[in-house]
Amino acid sequence: IAWHTRTLYYRALSPDPVIKARPSRAGEGLQVMVYVRDQEELFARICAFFEGIRYNIHEARIYTAQYGYALDTFQVQEAGGADIDYRDLTAYIEHELAQSLRLKAPLPPLTKPRLSRQLRHFPISPEVSIQKDDRGQYQVLSIIAGDRPGLLYRIAWELVRCGIALHAARIDTLGERAEDTFLITGPGLHDARTVVRLESALVSSLQT
Repeated sequence: IAWHTRTLYYRALSPDPVIKARPSRAGEGLQVMVYVRDQEELFARICAFFEGIRYNIHEARIYTAQYGYALDTFQVQEAGGADIDYRDLTAYIEHELAQSLRLKAPLPPLTKPRLSRQLRHFPISPEVSIQKDDRGQYQVLSIIAGDRPGLLYRIAWELVRCGIALHAARIDTLGERAEDTFLITGPGLHDARTVVRLESALVSSLQT
């Protein structure tokens, strides 16, 4: 909270994306903060950026403010687990991710996932469920799956394809197991058959 406040207190209504990265306080990798006007495909675009530079997202907190801005924080790490001086990468990520969000380029196609040796031998079957939240304002999408590079981008891709808007998310990785929760809305979510199709599409995508 202190980090966010120091960075944003004088830029609460910034017309340009505010991207800040720093070495993680929780261990290896980087913490990356994204503050930008909310836009279509925002979560998918951020996930595509990290996949493109071969960084895994291990944790994330996604929030959308009532005044139309998104505040997202990601814990990321180089996919190969190499010994890297992350301080040299912060400026690159801050510039290139901000540029990607400004340009709003088309989303890249999905790539073939790279499974770890453990997941190849001991796969985790994806579990997907969509339920109404307690207040009925959002739908809660819960996903349990084997963690691998590009996992979140596959989820984001399916949400975009189905016209689903993301409002908040909690992303957690426990070893080889990802447990993710999303607050989503979309006109199709009021139809039970559409919900079942989305659940099936997500399971199918996470199995390939």
